[in-house]
Amino acid sequence: MKTRFFSSRLDNPPYIHPYQAYLFILPGLIIYAVFVLWPILNTARYSLYDWTGFSDPVYIGLDNYAELWNDDDFWLALQHNAFFVIFYSILPIMLGLFLTALMTRRTLRGMTLFRTGLFIPQVMSPVVVGIIWRWLFAYDGPINELLLALGLDGWVRPWLGDFTWARYAVGGVGVWVQYGLCMVLFIAGAQSINTDLYDAAAVAGANAWQEFRHVTLPGLRQQILVAFVLTFIAALRVFDLVFVLTRGGGPGKETIVTSLLIYREAFQYNRAGYGAAMALVLTVIIVTVSALVMRLQASEEDAQ
Repeated sequence: MKTRFFSSRLDNPPYIHPYQAYLFILPGLIIYAVFVLWPILNTARYSLYDWTGFSDPVYIGLDNYAELWNDDDFWLALQHNAFFVIFYSILPIMLGLFLTALMTRRTLRGMTLFRTGLFIPQVMSPVVVGIIWRWLFAYDGPINELLLALGLDGWVRPWLGDFTWARYAVGGVGVWVQYGLCMVLFIAGAQSINTDLYDAAAVAGANAWQEFRHVTLPGLRQQILVAFVLTFIAALRVFDLVFVLTRGGGPGKETIVTSLLIYREAFQYNRAGYGAAMALVLTVIIVTVSALVMRLQASEEDAQ
């Protein structure tokens, strides 16, 4: 009797009206609309006004965007954001792939411990990370002390105050923060790759590099795209790490990024309308690149 009951329920599932599905997603949609969509729309609206954040908004049309087009600091900040994409996205993805190849080729004892330890920088507060690395990069800090101990006196420098090396120092911290996320994504993807493919490659005489290139790398294509989107967004919206490390984009303007400019214009110079225009342009760039990558991912899935 029980078997017939369950089989009949499976053969004749209850009818669910299509509109009922929207009722399930409605609570999440409301929260998303209130805390994400509505602020974005307000930002777009205030970008058309001359507004201090406290005064009555005065409509000025596209004047903020015209000023933004001729703002050298804004374009310099975007160039720095593009530079940090190398350290926040490309290098972490490469390092994550390397660690994945090491930790998934054979079963390692203590794999969970290794994975957890390498992922810790990703879950640490950016402010804490900035304070730690600011101490490490100090002129009398551990990094310079190590260089002195190795006899590399010529490399000793105030890393975060050096006009040549400040961006590279900040970028190196970005690599340390982001590679753990890429590694975890790639390890999860590698575990879903059919082991028969590795067996076939071994029978064909493939070495470790050939297995990685022809089996692991193609199997992680979707995870690589996801990692790129997440790390690319992190590179464009980076704020707290740069703020703590360089105290606002120093030395000079060598590490100034777009988010720092938005903060200055909106909260220090009381030009909230101009800051809103900057924020909207940055949002459009992030959404456009993310949409292109997701479109590429969808087209690859359809091709498969």
